[in-house]
Amino acid sequence: MTQAGRQGSPRNSAGGNSAGRNAGRNSAGGNAGRAAGGKGGRDFPGRDFSKGGGDRPFKHPKPREEAFIDPDLQAGAPASRPAAGGRKPNSPAAKGAARKPGARKPGFGKEPGTPGALKPKPRTGAAKAAGPRAFGSERFGQNLGPVRRPARNRGPRREVPQSEFHDADGIRLQKVMASAGVASRRVCEEMIAEGRVEVDGHVVTELGMRVDPKTAVIHVDGLRIQLDENMVYMVFNKPKGVVSTMEDPDGRPCISDFVRKYNGERLFHVGRLDVATEGLLLLTNDGELANRLTHPSYEVPKTYLVQVRGPFPQGVGAELKAGVELEDGIASVDSFRLVDSTPGHVLIEVVLHSGKNRIVRRLFDAVGFPVLRLVRVKVGPIGLGDQRQGSIRNLGKQEVGHLLASVGL
Repeated sequence: MTQAGRQGSPRNSAGGNSAGRNAGRNSAGGNAGRAAGGKGGRDFPGRDFSKGGGDRPFKHPKPREEAFIDPDLQAGAPASRPAAGGRKPNSPAAKGAARKPGARKPGFGKEPGTPGALKPKPRTGAAKAAGPRAFGSERFGQNLGPVRRPARNRGPRREVPQSEFHDADGIRLQKVMASAGVASRRVCEEMIAEGRVEVDGHVVTELGMRVDPKTAVIHVDGLRIQLDENMVYMVFNKPKGVVSTMEDPDGRPCISDFVRKYNGERLFHVGRLDVATEGLLLLTNDGELANRLTHPSYEVPKTYLVQVRGPFPQGVGAELKAGVELEDGIASVDSFRLVDSTPGHVLIEVVLHSGKNRIVRRLFDAVGFPVLRLVRVKVGPIGLGDQRQGSIRNLGKQEVGHLLASVGL
């Protein structure tokens, strides 16, 4: 807009400019209105609103209407259906009730257990442990969630006095837990007070108890704490063509070729995989753990991915779960799941706890589908994940606790 246009606009007109407004404020009529007791922020020339003068008559403001308050709700009593005219439809109480989910359902507002009352929704899932979890700040290893201990090891938890397990020459329990990497010492004290810590199978809730780290068995939320720093727990992703032994007289590649930097430790390989089978092998110097993981009575599950030629007809999976007759008896799988199917090939996941030699290959040979490729991806709670072939990694403290708990240690 040009300068001339802006000057001629209503905003810059003589009646609306600053000079005109100042003249209006200082006019006689405005001063007279203020002198007569007029209230206001803005005064207009020639208008007196104090006693009805001016263009518009003076109107007294209406009294403010008080909000409706239900005496029953004010006293904390349960809301009941009001009589006609008892509650205004736009009252805050009515608006609040309308916003609640399910307020329009029949039976809303009735006490639970009375006829016609809404049924409470069942809670799903197990209750989570209060407070931070053990080894929650650990960045090493995999987070395996809550511990699932074998049913045979579950028993009534009994709180015992501190004096029964107190060792005057030992170390404070919270300090032992903090040194093992469970959490800070303050958080460990909270775990003890909440009844989440067990010493030698008994719940301890009193602070100040001293224990001997060499002999005490400590669990936090069912998770075993390994206090022996000399113990080694590793996962080896065995490639195809490697023999499951530490030494091979024929000179073939074996496990010791991949663990040369651990020559000072005597490591056990838990279980065996044939030369053509790939996947997870546990290595440890914990002899008790190795014996339990391989013993049939503990029934440690092992998960395999099996590749066979397709198409794979229905009913074969049910046959494998029901049991197949082999030369050394009847064998079966615990679970069977079809993972992927491509033209000419099928990928299947099976879980079984049997430790017999070449059991997976013999089962699929018995049903007429020889194995093309076999990979073990999980032993107990420990999974292979995205670990590359031929690599070795140390287990995290949380993984070690799950592994020990899976066999009752």
